[in-house]
Amino acid sequence: MPTFEYIAIDKAGARTTGMLSGNTEQAVYAELESRSMTPVRVSEKSERLGVGGIGKRQLATVYTQLADLLRAGVPLMRSIALLSNQKSQPKLATVFRKLGERVSDGGELAAAMAEQPDVFPRVHVAMVRAGEKGGFLEEVFAQLGKFVLGEAELRGKIIGSLVYPIVLLTIGSIVLGVLFIFFVPMFRDKMLSRLDSVPAVTSFVLGISDIVSKYGLVLLVLAVVLGIVFWSLRKREDVRRRVSILRTRAPVLGPLTRALAAARFCRLLGTMESNGVPLLTAMGIAKDAAGNALMEDAIDNAIEAVRAGEPLAGPLAASGLFADDVVEMISVGEAAGNVDQVLLTIAETLEGRVDRLLSGAVKLIEPLMLAFLAIGIALVAIALILPMTQMTSSL
Repeated sequence: MPTFEYIAIDKAGARTTGMLSGNTEQAVYAELESRSMTPVRVSEKSERLGVGGIGKRQLATVYTQLADLLRAGVPLMRSIALLSNQKSQPKLATVFRKLGERVSDGGELAAAMAEQPDVFPRVHVAMVRAGEKGGFLEEVFAQLGKFVLGEAELRGKIIGSLVYPIVLLTIGSIVLGVLFIFFVPMFRDKMLSRLDSVPAVTSFVLGISDIVSKYGLVLLVLAVVLGIVFWSLRKREDVRRRVSILRTRAPVLGPLTRALAAARFCRLLGTMESNGVPLLTAMGIAKDAAGNALMEDAIDNAIEAVRAGEPLAGPLAASGLFADDVVEMISVGEAAGNVDQVLLTIAETLEGRVDRLLSGAVKLIEPLMLAFLAIGIALVAIALILPMTQMTSSL
């Protein structure tokens, strides 16, 4: 049911404002008149919510609350209604009020969540859809709570670890900028003008100094514009797919991306299998949970192969996106008839592997930043010292 903002005159003649829910604008007018209020203006309230409106930790908490309520036997509609009445978190309450309206009209919870993509990612919608179809919604919300909280903690850890390297990079860029814009040109005008020729490294540094001095501001503006354009294009499906492919095939980021996507797929597929969802149906739903274009294509191929009577491990191995040990574990699970338990074990293993890889990658950033700063300053120093040695030897 939509929400309308109104301005009205009450019985005492005072001007009041507020919000009312109603099927139509006329219904709100009638409701105001029944309260002995004279409507001045009634307009439907826009409820556009951005990602910044609800944080990951907040979303993880509400998922866990939903799981607890459902486990305690509270009906879904009642659980959503309870969450929509949280006055301390108005944006979250608005989100769940909209969910409640859609579900009360006979819609599925996953479909209602899909209508708010800025709040609920596609992976979350896919997992909830699986829970609705398989009858294990409380387990899905419990897993989503852990999953989103883990993402939030990992993101916080990465951001905290990146603060010092970013400070180093900023200071280093300022120092190099001062060197190239002010110090190097001054040195060239006063010292290098006396030499007929300069070493190659000095010419290289002088060239960089000329570019930074003349076009530095233009390059900075261009970089900002390109960043804004790229951020806007990321919303397009074709661009998002290309970025996903590049990220999956990247030398360092690729293994992390593939492992995380495989962990999501295995966790959801194993959960559905353990709750009796047919394999082909479960694979079709779990495909969206991967959140990776190349892996979705690989899972589509695996679905066709399984439909033709082939085992699951074969087409997954042929895609090259699943590690050899993962494929081997799935093959053993299929042979032993406990593939659901194996998939959940694989998910836990891969999530631990991703955590370790990310922690190691973040630890490498600090020495790389220091090395970048040291190499830049050393290059400028060598470029300026070599001509001075030539001048000394010629005296």
